[in-house]
Amino acid sequence: VQLVESGGGLVQAGGSLRLSCAASGRTFSSAHMGWFRQAPGKEREFVAAITRTGNNVYYKDSVKGRFTISRDNAKNTVSLQMDSLKPEDTAVYYCAISEAYFYSPDDSTYAYWGQGTQVTVSS
Repeated sequence: VQLVESGGGLVQAGGSLRLSCAASGRTFSSAHMGWFRQAPGKEREFVAAITRTGNNVYYKDSVKGRFTISRDNAKNTVSLQMDSLKPEDTAVYYCAISEAYFYSPDDSTYAYWGQGTQVTVSS
């Protein structure tokens, strides 16, 4: 299984970025997908998740209303649209595939991870 993220970069506060993650090597449509992030000196944290069919989405409280997760099962991709970015959103962002039957924000339930993409928001 391979996950490849793209779309990170440097943006000013208030700006937008769109992260994409392309998956290969397994049946993408049977898995929940998540985005996580890790800032320097901090633990990795849950950002957003989307269930297999895309019918349910979940967000970290601090990104609700600003970030939107979506998926395209035909293209094996999951995206994270990030608007109204803040300096505290600065982190390496990872996409991941969950092997669990039920969705969970716990990163231990995600079996496969991408290499990460850096997002830097300047003030």
